Amino acid sequence: MGQLAIFWGNIQNAFSNFRVQDIIDILLVTFVIYSAIKFMRETRAGQLVKGILIILAVWVGANVLQLYMMKTLFTYVIQYGLVCLFVVFQPELRSALEKMGRGHHGGLRALMSGRSTVDQEVQEQWRRGIRAVVAACDSISKSKTGALIVMERETKLGDIIDTGTIVNAVPSVPIICNIFFNKAPLHDGAMIVRDGMLYAAGCILPLTKRNNDVAIELGTRHRAAIGMSENSDAVVIVVSEEIGQISIALGGTITRNYTRESLQNELNSLLLEPESTRDRGSFFASIRRTKNEK
Repeated sequence: MGQLAIFWGNIQNAFSNFRVQDIIDILLVTFVIYSAIKFMRETRAGQLVKGILIILAVWVGANVLQLYMMKTLFTYVIQYGLVCLFVVFQPELRSALEKMGRGHHGGLRALMSGRSTVDQEVQEQWRRGIRAVVAACDSISKSKTGALIVMERETKLGDIIDTGTIVNAVPSVPIICNIFFNKAPLHDGAMIVRDGMLYAAGCILPLTKRNNDVAIELGTRHRAAIGMSENSDAVVIVVSEEIGQISIALGGTITRNYTRESLQNELNSLLLEPESTRDRGSFFASIRRTKNEK
């Protein structure tokens, strides 16, 4: 009972000293942390943060183990690396500050929402989105209309989305076919699918830098698809304008000659199945597909 009385007394003492300023302080810190996490998830900064954490872990380990040369080397890396980060992420930082000035914070309710409900809704959106994309690609392929569709996964593509036009619509065959109609204003860019929703169109993708590894017959769309897959974990679908061939770029590699059925199976495997149970070999399994190195 004595220990319980002491514990209860400590709680009462803590709350008796609790001020309105402390509540404001906690809320502001929570908002800053939430905004920082949201910024990293919306851009490719999240991947860089993982690398920074690894460098910090090595630096701490070098200090603990008294590894003088390693400690000195990583001290310089950390010191000058901070300056480099501000230079590299200048566009993203400017965009984030502009959004703060406009007051477009949004999404605070998502912080308090139940994850299981959200996950089920997203899964259903993905199933619906995959069906629409597959049917649209089949139709576009038959009409030999060029198309470039990016299925966003863990790496958020906010910087790529900013180059296009926000659509934020439920994907359907008519909408997708209209976007890539050769006289439509957004047909030359890429379409971004986020959480199963048609989020943006007319987006500009980075071209691959591995020029020597790409087959000569592949055009700009295919090179952009490979470039996007090199810079993120996105699944990028390409429909050739010349022959109507359907291809998928993933991890810097492109595979070709997909049918409606094989495309459906591949997207289900890559976007719906948990990563731990995903059959990674299925991406290269079909003998009917041709790698870009050939």
